[in-house]
Amino acid sequence: MTPTDTLDPALIVCEIFRSIQGETSYAGLPCTFVRTSGCNLNCNYCDTEYARTGEGNRMAVDDVARRVEELGAQLVCITGGEPLLQAPAVAALGEALLAAGHTVLLETNGTLDFGRMPEDVVVIMDVKCPGSGESGRTLPNNLERMRPRDEVKFVLSDRSDFEWAVRFVRERGWEKAGPHVLFAPVHGRLPGRELAEWILDSGLRVRLQLQLHKILWPDRERGV
Repeated sequence: MTPTDTLDPALIVCEIFRSIQGETSYAGLPCTFVRTSGCNLNCNYCDTEYARTGEGNRMAVDDVARRVEELGAQLVCITGGEPLLQAPAVAALGEALLAAGHTVLLETNGTLDFGRMPEDVVVIMDVKCPGSGESGRTLPNNLERMRPRDEVKFVLSDRSDFEWAVRFVRERGWEKAGPHVLFAPVHGRLPGRELAEWILDSGLRVRLQLQLHKILWPDRERGV
């Protein structure tokens, strides 16, 4: 079954699990992840191919929220796949989790409008670099909506991606004001130490993001 942008109150869910947040400025905190199924992109470094197909369990929003409560983490990350393929139900889940006192993160690839999400949801948006094979698809309106508490992530394959991302950040003045900016190396393709040196040499005020969960659990692909 493929997720669609309808008023259906149910979600197609790939998995729900509790782990350590491995990315964003919240890295290191206990976090419950709600991973939705289906994605509209095909990045050549995708590390969650199993979530791209749209296959998964159909769950009522209330049941998803109940499972999150059972797992016990205050921080919740709604991720994918691409959650905004199921925007109405994801927005309803965000509202329910916020009402229960959770800090809610939404990870999105930036190609679908997130304007209907609850105000207090923290948006973590990818800007796809040329090395992804999916560059140039970010919605301009999404770029304008990014607030100081939101985060924008550039996943970098090589030096060309790095230079492209530096220009992107500087052209928008994000090194001085705007969302938190994260530069992440493609795992297994660009060494983190090399990216760290580039960041230091550039003088750009951005955060180096390594995938902590892959360092802690290198032998596991799911549930971390």
